[in-house]
Amino acid sequence: MGQPVPIFPDLLVESIVDSCPAGARTIVLVDGADAARPVEFATRTAEHARSNGRPAAVVDLHDYVRPASIRFEYSRTDELSYRTLWFDYDAVAREVIAPMRPGGRGHFLPRLWNESTDRSARARSVDAAPNQIVLIAGPMLLGRGLDVDVSVQLRLSEGALRRRTDPADQWTCAPLVEYYDSLDPSAGRTDFVIRWDHPDRPALERR
Repeated sequence: MGQPVPIFPDLLVESIVDSCPAGARTIVLVDGADAARPVEFATRTAEHARSNGRPAAVVDLHDYVRPASIRFEYSRTDELSYRTLWFDYDAVAREVIAPMRPGGRGHFLPRLWNESTDRSARARSVDAAPNQIVLIAGPMLLGRGLDVDVSVQLRLSEGALRRRTDPADQWTCAPLVEYYDSLDPSAGRTDFVIRWDHPDRPALERR
């Protein structure tokens, strides 16, 4: 790993969009703890794509949580559950990614579950254009075997993670640190690894 290189935020967004294969349906993974606000970054990236004439949509991983009966089976702050049961990655693969692939049905489900009401989101499928970009944003997406075209990691240091996490959610910091420390670098290449302690001054890790 080389020395991180500072990059302007707008250039970073532009670079991610430019890395998406032209004329093809593309899945972009934006991985980051909630404290990194990955959905906001994915939304900004989608807006840039749309401003350049390319359809783009964002799927928030928090709209693919499992029901509370599963998430809170061992307590509302169980660290192992947060790492392994909280989010339905299999449903993301089934309802968002597979439909975008050749031979897929060509429309994806933007939301599966309403986290606040703990009920089905009752969302309708969205038709995907032939050159559609879908950005999936949320925590602990890397290393899940998801079939994506472009992967982005908004990397926070442990200090920044703890400073920027809400007090009520501080219990998630330890499992997040453990999860990211456990990732095997040789298991797959992340296209954009971004030092994100200061979002107005990001730095891109060179490989």
